[in-house]
Amino acid sequence: MSTFLSGVAVLLSTLALGCSGYVAYEVFMLPQTLNANNTVTNTIPIQVPSRTATTSAISPGQFVQPAFGKKAEVELLSAKRIKDPETGNRDVVNVQMRIRRLATDGVVGGDIISVASTTARNPDTSVTYKGVALNRSTGSVSLFQVRPQASADAYIWLRVPDSINNLDIFVPDTAAFKNVSISN
Repeated sequence: MSTFLSGVAVLLSTLALGCSGYVAYEVFMLPQTLNANNTVTNTIPIQVPSRTATTSAISPGQFVQPAFGKKAEVELLSAKRIKDPETGNRDVVNVQMRIRRLATDGVVGGDIISVASTTARNPDTSVTYKGVALNRSTGSVSLFQVRPQASADAYIWLRVPDSINNLDIFVPDTAAFKNVSISN
């Protein structure tokens, strides 16, 4: 019986060591992932609106919501309609945001904002829209990796029909952004 229990203990210890190694690797790779995603952010195609299109930009400070209680805040920087480079359709909204860590303590490794899980909803019909693909977003932002009072910029592409002009936007662990205008 003690041999069996020893074997189980060794197995569980090995599994814990493997999980710890994976987490350490992910934490180590996070700065490189954020830097790579910032490079991608700078290569997003800019769409010039037609003369008949309405444009409505987000003003600085217009859409700011608390995240993880009062540990952080998320500010929407823009919600712009762009052309999907794969299909040529204008059914994509690029939502850019800034995530600022407010707390100096109490932030733990699990305080992660999964930007890739951001969704939007049509405020008139309650139809929900999801991200285009994982490679069309920043992924996740770990508050633990952001210094207090510092921020990290993030983005996601949401698939939204081109007839929709306003959205309610839901960033995980963040209060909802209501009636956000989409600029063209």
